[in-house]
Order: sequence, then C-alpha cells, then structure tokens
Amino acid sequence: MRASILRSPSPLPGFGLSFGIMMAVLSIVVLLPIGALLGRGLMIGPADLWDMVNSRRIWSALALSFRAALIASLFNLVFGIVLAWVLVRYRFWGRKLVDAAVDLPFALPTAVAGIALTALYAPNGVFGQALAPLGIKVAYTELGIWMALIFIGLPFVVRTVQPVIEEVDREVEEVSATLGARRTYTLRRVVLPTLAPAALTGFALALARSVGEYGSVIFIAGNIPNLTEIAPLLIVIRLEEYNYDAAAAIGIAMLLISFAMLLAINLIQIWSRRRIGLV
Repeated sequence: MRASILRSPSPLPGFGLSFGIMMAVLSIVVLLPIGALLGRGLMIGPADLWDMVNSRRIWSALALSFRAALIASLFNLVFGIVLAWVLVRYRFWGRKLVDAAVDLPFALPTAVAGIALTALYAPNGVFGQALAPLGIKVAYTELGIWMALIFIGLPFVVRTVQPVIEEVDREVEEVSATLGARRTYTLRRVVLPTLAPAALTGFALALARSVGEYGSVIFIAGNIPNLTEIAPLLIVIRLEEYNYDAAAAIGIAMLLISFAMLLAINLIQIWSRRRIGLV
C-alpha cells in the first residue's frame, strides 16, 4: 500500500499498453510497407532482381540520387550549423523572420518548391540570367538537383543542432579563451565535439529525406536519362508502365543502399559519443 502511494503516477498508460500501441503504429507505418517490398523481392527472386537493376540507366539514376543527396547533406551540415549558431548566439533585426523561414520547406509542397526553383534558375529566370554570363547553368543540370535537395534538407540540420547550441554553456568557451586557446582551437576541441552527435543526426535526417525526394527535383532536373534522371522518377515510370516488379527492384536497391549509409552514420555517431565521454 505504501509503495503504491510513494510511486508517482505516470501520465501515460502502463508498459504493456504503451508498447502495444507503439508496435501497432510502427508496424502499420514502417514495418508492413518495408516487409511488403522485401516480400515482393523474395517472390521475384535474387537473380531476376539483379537482371532488372543491372542496367546503365538504373545505375546512373541510383548514383545520381545518392551522390546528390550526399553532397547536399554535407553542404547542409556545414551551413546548417552556422545558421543555427547565428540564430541562437546573435540578436539582429529580422532574426525571428529568418528563424521562421527555416521551417518553410517543411510546410511548402515539394512540387511548389520545384516550380519556384526552376522559375528562378531557368535560363530566362532572375538568377539564371545573372549566372549565364559566368557560364554557370543551374536548371536542368545536377547543380539544380543539389539546389533542390539543399532547400528541402537544411531545416533538418538547423532544427536538430539549434537546441543543443542553446544548452551549451558560454562559460566553457570563456574558460577556454582565458586559458589562452585561440578561437579555432576552441571551436575544434570544445564546441564541435559537443555538437557532433546532434549534427550527425541532422545530417542523417537530411540525407534520408534527400535520397527519396521527388517533387522538388523533377521540375529542375530535366530528367535526361543517364544524366539528370533520379531513381525515384524511374520508380514512377515503371509504375506507370505497370511493371511493378521492376519498380520493386529499384526500391529494394535504394532501401539497401540507404540502410548501409545510415548504418555507417549511426556507427560514426556512436563513436563520436564515446569519444566525447572519454574526453
């Protein structure tokens, strides 16, 4: 009786009910779709799956999708940390407007973002005309795909790193400066190790979001086979041809590559956390 009185009531239901609800939702949203895709692959067979994927057009699309996603995510990793740092540490006119604009890619439909970027960077667009004399072409090139993926992936890094920067005690940086450390040393040995786990999480989220992006890319990419055609577009093309096995084969290839990349990022994240713990 006394134990029940001392035990603080939980605002959520017990473990059994909570775990059941969690597994039910997780199964419906994540596990069942992935299981259906893998089940379709087992029905097709490994040999037929390889024959469907092993073509120059598909490999080019897969390489472009993952290469562009990786480059855009690395860009967002660097400049997302800088943007989050500025928003947290500095007070300037229009700061709240900039902070609200970071969330715009979350609310803006991807097709609208793709159309807007194409209108700006097309040869007759505002930015496209300015870059043309410099010999820089953005729309209908891989550079345009990078721009679209940077646009949709930046908020993931900023919103993941921003709360961590808010919790970083400025006295630690002041102590480092008092001991004679330069700004670069303080940044490299004090600030960045603290931000590394959150930054890697934001990087992984941006990468996962960019790999499967479709709406904002197809308008600005040009969709030229073996040049600017992305893998999600090939899946849509195969579905429109009612070739569901080929679409499933490309989807399984993307799933396996994405899993390998995210596993590597998680291992690096675990290593960075252990390293911070040792330091």
